[in-house]
Amino acid sequence: MTERPPPDRAQTATPTAEREAGRPWLRVTEIFHSIQGESTRAGLPCTFVRLTGCPLRCVWCDTEYAFYGGERMGLDGIVDRVREIGTPLVEITGGEPLVHPNAFVLADRLLDEGFTVLVETSGAVDVARLDPRVHKIMDLKCPGSGEASRNRWENLEHLTARDEVKFVVRDRRDYEWARDAIRERGLERRLREGELGALLISPVWDEIAWETLAGWILEDRLPVRLQLQLHKLIWGPDVKGV
Repeated sequence: MTERPPPDRAQTATPTAEREAGRPWLRVTEIFHSIQGESTRAGLPCTFVRLTGCPLRCVWCDTEYAFYGGERMGLDGIVDRVREIGTPLVEITGGEPLVHPNAFVLADRLLDEGFTVLVETSGAVDVARLDPRVHKIMDLKCPGSGEASRNRWENLEHLTARDEVKFVVRDRRDYEWARDAIRERGLERRLREGELGALLISPVWDEIAWETLAGWILEDRLPVRLQLQLHKLIWGPDVKGV
């Protein structure tokens, strides 16, 4: 009897695997329901989709656990989970979500389902491909992050009245850098004329006194929103999934 060659992987694939092959997917660290801790929507119930991976290494990063690992999930499964939670507000975050091409597809899917979609991004990746219905919350990295050279300044051209710019500051040098960027890049004017949704300044947790930062903002009459990461105030700085 002639010995038959062993079947290849495609021949032995299960029907389920065959159905999943070729479907869009993302690597997901966690999907959870919590209180939005930042942005102009702080305090609102929100579903978070945290994607895995980030090309930046900010020295104060509080989500290093999202750099690696994660679970491969099809977009259908992600949308189903978000739908099950049922909160109208959804944030796609990371890591850096926009390094994944399918993050743009996920945003479109959620928008078409009727969700309000926030995308929190480092500002180091092109945001132009995002659907204009998305609310972008974009960092500009201050020197204290160690990643200021990664700022993609042309992204500012793609921000609209629904979008927000965030600065995370760890010291006086970072604050002055943020203040000067706001003024020299025309962000103060754009905010005043309704071309930008908000300017946010957030202190690095446990590295700068809140009252000190508040004093600097008041002294300079800076038109920013001071945000204190509400979720950390509620649950503490080391709890994941909040």
